[in-house]
Amino acid sequence: MWFTSTESFAKVLSAGNRELLRVIAEKAPASLEELSEITGRALSNLSRTMKTMESYGLVRLEKEGRKLAPKVVHDRVELALPLLDRRVAKGGR
Repeated sequence: MWFTSTESFAKVLSAGNRELLRVIAEKAPASLEELSEITGRALSNLSRTMKTMESYGLVRLEKEGRKLAPKVVHDRVELALPLLDRRVAKGGR
């Protein structure tokens, strides 16, 4: 997965959102409504967060009847962050 900036990476994988992923993995809620009840987060906020996480491939929203059940796709994410622009570091080549 690609993030446009370290800021977007930090926002999507904030401590609160990592906790949300942990809850999904451990509790396996059958719907976003159930996840809302478990976490106390507003359904509209949760739905938006889940759609963002789905767009990055962090969760999958599986249709079960008329409801969407969140499933965690990965158990870890690694960040590769270059500190130098290789062209500049090698004299502009």
